[in-house]
Amino acid sequence: MAEILIIEDEEPIRELIKMHLSLAGHSCIEAPDGKEGLRCISSCSPDLILLDIMLPGMDGYELLPHISSRSIPVIMLTAKSGLGDRVKGLNLGADDYITKPFEGLEIIARINALLRRCGKLNGIKGFDDIEIHLEERKVYKGGKEIELTPKEFDLLNFFIDHRGMAVSREKLLEVLWQYEYEGSTRTVDMHVQRLRSKLSTEKITTVYKVGYRLEI
Repeated sequence: MAEILIIEDEEPIRELIKMHLSLAGHSCIEAPDGKEGLRCISSCSPDLILLDIMLPGMDGYELLPHISSRSIPVIMLTAKSGLGDRVKGLNLGADDYITKPFEGLEIIARINALLRRCGKLNGIKGFDDIEIHLEERKVYKGGKEIELTPKEFDLLNFFIDHRGMAVSREKLLEVLWQYEYEGSTRTVDMHVQRLRSKLSTEKITTVYKVGYRLEI
């Protein structure tokens, strides 16, 4: 889908981000410090950059002007949560800001939203013979349009963006229905069952005592 440059000096965090992005269909380039990050910015032309602030050699603030001059969208990653740090990063050209620790679902959602705003995604994604056309909000299976409700469409889109990841029913309620878990997740189960039936797919699997996962 997109090539993401991860500039982060902590290897466990880089590997965690890379795992989530790979599951979502993105490819990754890694840089462990500011100088290597600058070299990658110049030579690789990534679609988006995840940039840590506290880096050896050159910090994230020093790198931002080099990124802005190339019009590459950037999300800053930092343990700093103060308003002044966020404002400084945004004023230097960052497009978004995520504070550590973060959830895999959050970082994928932020990346895909920014890529769409910047026109870096072609608006079509899918798996097997299923295609989802984001701008038209239409879904096709084997070239034939499948009628989905707005919520079924959003559910399928979410599963594709988080392919390979186990997603809880509570998280789906929170993200797609905009309300927190209140004791019943039956509405999620019913929507998933209808989605499976309409798409004639077994790739949306049930994860015991958790929720669902799109197996790709």
